[in-house]
This record gives sequence, C-alpha cells and structure tokens, in this order.
Amino acid sequence: MPHNETHEPPADPSGRHAYDAAYFTALVEAASADDWSRPSPVPAWTALDVVKHLIEWPRDFLKGAGIELEPLDVDADPAAAWKRHVAEVQAILDEPAGRVLSNPNTGDKPVDEAIDQFYTADIWAHSWDLAKALGREPELGEERCRAALEGMRPIEQLLRDSGQFGPAVPVADDASSQDKLAAFIGRDPAWRPES
Repeated sequence: MPHNETHEPPADPSGRHAYDAAYFTALVEAASADDWSRPSPVPAWTALDVVKHLIEWPRDFLKGAGIELEPLDVDADPAAAWKRHVAEVQAILDEPAGRVLSNPNTGDKPVDEAIDQFYTADIWAHSWDLAKALGREPELGEERCRAALEGMRPIEQLLRDSGQFGPAVPVADDASSQDKLAAFIGRDPAWRPES
C-alpha cells in the first residue's frame, strides 16, 4: 500500500493503524535474515531494534488498559512477531469495548485514542527508520509530513525536553516535507546504511 498524496490514511483509529501497520509490514516482509543487523538512522539501533521497539513498548503501555499480551520472541522471527503483534493491536482497535488506558504520563484516554495518538504515530515515524535501514526510500506522504511538522513546531521545546528527539538537522529551504520532518526529529535525511 503506497503512502503518497493520493492515499491519505483513514481518519479513524482502527483504519489508521491498519494503514500504517500495512506499510511497516511490507518493509518487514521485504527484509532478509541478514538485513536485521543493518544499522538504522537511530543511533545504536539496528533494523531489528526498530521492530523490537514497536513491539515491546506498546505491549507494556497496554497494561494501563488491563490488557496483558504475551511477550513475543522478536529475535527468533522478527516478521512473525511483528505480524502477530499487529493483529493483536488491530483486534483491540476494532473492538475497544469502552476500555480506558490509564498512564501516569498520558492520563486517562479511551484505549483506541491512546493507541492512535501514541503508538500508530510511532509506527508511521519509525517506518522512515526501517526503510532507510533496509536501503529503501521511505514514503510517509508529503501532505501528512507537512501537517505533522506544523503540529510539532509550536511544542518543539517540549518535544526536545522529552528526550525522544535528537537535535534538529539543518536542511535546505526547498527540501521535501518528509525530509524537513525527518530533520526536525533529529534524523539526517541523507542518511544511508553505510554512512
């Protein structure tokens, strides 16, 4: 499923997760066994670490809604672990059943809103990292990147203070919205696995 101008993600949490997870899944399925040890644009992370991050933290996060998912052995089979994880999260989004997720950092939110706001957005952003690690050109959608950047600029200091983003990387004024977003969150748009 290409992520471009003509394919904007659905507006509902369930549809948006299905859409963003499908793109990440396509990247995971394209990876060979040798690819998992490749460096990623995230310092000290391999391609495998990107997948692990997107499986491990949300499973812990979901405990705040009373949802206990079994730990998965990502090292043994990253693609199988990812696909099972996606199916389990999708099932929660398809039937949120009025569950509320309580977290000291995010407060209380309906579980589907919490997943959408904190996790689906993370899949979308880390798709850039995994694509780059695999030597592919990411496609996050120019309009979506522009909108995300507009939303982040007013709270830049808060985001930087959170420690989740590195220092901004300089880019040309005429760079694409995707490159500007990557640079804003501390990634070098020109990063290559061999660099």
